[in-house]
Amino acid sequence: MDDLQALVDGLDAMTCVVSVATLEDGSCGEIRIVTGNKPYIMSIEQPAGGYHMLTDKFVPNSIYTKYFTRDLNFEDFCYRSAVQKKCLHSYVKPDRIPAWFNMTFMPVARVDGNIHYCTYTMEMNFEASSERMSNVSGELASAVLETCIKLRGANDFQATMDDIIKDLRVLCKADHCCIFLVDTLERKCSVLCEAFGENSKLLPMETYVDENFYNIAESWEGTISGSNCLIVKNEHDMEVVKERNPVWYDSLTNAGVYNIVLFPLKNHDQLLGYIWAINYDPEVALKIKEMFELTTFILGSEIGNHLLLERLQILSSKDMLTGVNNRNEMNNLVDKMAHGQNDKKGVGVIFADLNGLKTINDELGHAAGDRLLKDAARALNEVFDQDCIYRAGGDEFTVILRGISMEELDAKVAKLRAYSAKYPNLSFAIGRHMEEDEKDIRTALRLADQNMYADKRKFYEEHPERTRRLQ
Repeated sequence: MDDLQALVDGLDAMTCVVSVATLEDGSCGEIRIVTGNKPYIMSIEQPAGGYHMLTDKFVPNSIYTKYFTRDLNFEDFCYRSAVQKKCLHSYVKPDRIPAWFNMTFMPVARVDGNIHYCTYTMEMNFEASSERMSNVSGELASAVLETCIKLRGANDFQATMDDIIKDLRVLCKADHCCIFLVDTLERKCSVLCEAFGENSKLLPMETYVDENFYNIAESWEGTISGSNCLIVKNEHDMEVVKERNPVWYDSLTNAGVYNIVLFPLKNHDQLLGYIWAINYDPEVALKIKEMFELTTFILGSEIGNHLLLERLQILSSKDMLTGVNNRNEMNNLVDKMAHGQNDKKGVGVIFADLNGLKTINDELGHAAGDRLLKDAARALNEVFDQDCIYRAGGDEFTVILRGISMEELDAKVAKLRAYSAKYPNLSFAIGRHMEEDEKDIRTALRLADQNMYADKRKFYEEHPERTRRLQ
């Protein structure tokens, strides 16, 4: 013990000695923190940066899980260094601590029976270092650079992501790779892209994703358990998954999964989703870890930007209350049609204005008025494709139908009147018009609007109790 203490005391950086016991079959047994130098012990007993270990008291030769939750990545590095005598380095940000760790594992030339040793040296930084992140092998740097170039030159984001996931699957020697998005606000999840090996028997993720799958995706954070990723190489590691997440374990094994690498995808600490490799070659597990650590940093930023642009597009084109297109989106379409070079084809316009919305707002409150607007949108969606429907004003909806005949237009109007009767207090004043050339869209809009006002006058003549001033 004295020689090990002298070893770490001769180092300025936070350093401890780790012991790894091997079992009869040579696999990894207990891992203990044997001793540490003063900076390392201070990191446990007087930690900086607001993080805390599971205990604030260092006790020599304690099992490492006394200080932090079980981490398969830490175990793997300790085993490779102490038993297989490898010098290892990693630069990661574990979720359990708000800091980046520059870690080095060095084998110690000492074996006590089945007990092997290595040193674990770490440096903490509360900001990421691009220099340390880029300190990777030439092969890995080339692969990551290729990913960056594809993303920077992308005109079709989806096609580019499809290419990237295919490349990653090949590098991982995996049956399946996937980027899976989660929306923590809406509690929804979706597949962004995935790739399969030629002889893979795994099914597409869409086979499993339903309205309840978010509950499984939500459980992955706990399964990773404060580390930066989950690397499951064999049956021994799968037992850890079974212990932490039995529902997901059953799902994996039933699907034919026997190993997996799972990495969170984040942008500014916001979880966007996960990337994984399934049924990969465990001999390249360390290479996959290094590649994903750097690739996810880049992909998280690009996917975050893409989702932000999508969100901005939605905000600029959708009515947030009803979910249909807004007036801005309608104006863009009208301009495009009016100045288009398309062949002549008919365009039908329907104006559907709510009768009595002001009365509802005045007598029952704006919440009731909002419900009526949502019901109006539901009725319209039952008759028309959503991309044809626009909320043109406060109580006014417009439907623009391209390539439609007058007979079809009248049938749609009749159907809308019938469907609107299913909702309480929902009544539309409807005007419709058709032009043979869609370049005359503005004429169709003007005449449909005039016809709508004629229908509205008729409604208020028949229902004087709901009279409102007509403009």
